[in-house]
Amino acid sequence: MAEDDDKPFRTLIVDDEPLAVERMQVICAKLPELAVVGTASDGAAALRLVEALSPDLVLLDMTMPEVDGLSVARKLAKRAQRPAVIFVTAHDNFAVEAFDLDAVDYVLKPVAHERLARAIERAVSRRSKPVRSESKWLAELWVPHRSELLRIEIDQIDRIDAERDYVRLHLDDRSYLLLQTIAGLEERLDPAEFIRVHRSTILRRDRIRGLRHDGLGVWSAELEDGEAVRIGRTYLPKVKAMAGR
Repeated sequence: MAEDDDKPFRTLIVDDEPLAVERMQVICAKLPELAVVGTASDGAAALRLVEALSPDLVLLDMTMPEVDGLSVARKLAKRAQRPAVIFVTAHDNFAVEAFDLDAVDYVLKPVAHERLARAIERAVSRRSKPVRSESKWLAELWVPHRSELLRIEIDQIDRIDAERDYVRLHLDDRSYLLLQTIAGLEERLDPAEFIRVHRSTILRRDRIRGLRHDGLGVWSAELEDGEAVRIGRTYLPKVKAMAGR
């Protein structure tokens, strides 16, 4: 382990609510992996302090006036030496955008000591690893579940169904709802791994066992579990091309 790996994370807390900052300071004081070097009450001040203090970690609120947390994270992502970012927010509907920016974690308020400790463990485990190569495709998603967010690797997802403004992610015998349109999510999925077969359905390619012609120009995709999913006419040419037809 490198010598720097044993040093506490120099941490900047960014939140526009004084009580939230105070709470985070109390929690951070109980985590030996952290050393708080400053606090900021808005995004512009956060960027100035990152420049001045060069923190290792930023605990970043999502919703702030003028320069919000996502805007701060986007600017930090362009730095040659960028700090790790853990979003700390009362809102669970920015998870996709957050992890597009390679955030370490996404912690929901009110923050519990144990939950933040797990997020810090993730940051510590990343410290000695190289930064992942830039990719336009999602590698993971974080979905609301009870009082926190669960990390789901894209490779775990078998199927995605649209449900109004949400998508339902299917993983084996579990499923989770995520506030995201199916079109928006499709743009962020690797087309070598996933294919849209219907306006309301995306399938993992390697879960498709075969194609079935049901007559009158209607086709279905047969899945590994035996289920048949109807293929929309708009998507049929692309699905057939996948099968070399």
